[in-house]
Amino acid sequence: QVQVVESGGGLVQAGGSLRLSCATSGSNIHTMGWYRQAPGKQRDRVATITDSSTNYADSVKGRFTISRDNAKSTVYLQMNSLKPEDTAVYYCYAVNFLGSYWGQGTQVTVSS
Repeated sequence: QVQVVESGGGLVQAGGSLRLSCATSGSNIHTMGWYRQAPGKQRDRVATITDSSTNYADSVKGRFTISRDNAKSTVYLQMNSLKPEDTAVYYCYAVNFLGSYWGQGTQVTVSS
């Protein structure tokens, strides 16, 4: 069983920055990433990272950067130029050959 634990959420003013972290246990994790879910909306993909590539939703390109530290089994999401529409619960996930695993989420609130 892989455990996934997010941290780093909080309240920030528009234009500010936050860095989310996601620590995982387990082995052979080949893909990690972030989704987010705003109140009353579906959960949407934000960014994904594998050993060879990164991928971003159009809404965050140029503002968010995903990175990973394989030695620490941790993935990060650096969020810059935050907008009120980025307000959501951010969920981290990790994938290995046994399945996908999700964290409990961390709240990000951007005030205007």
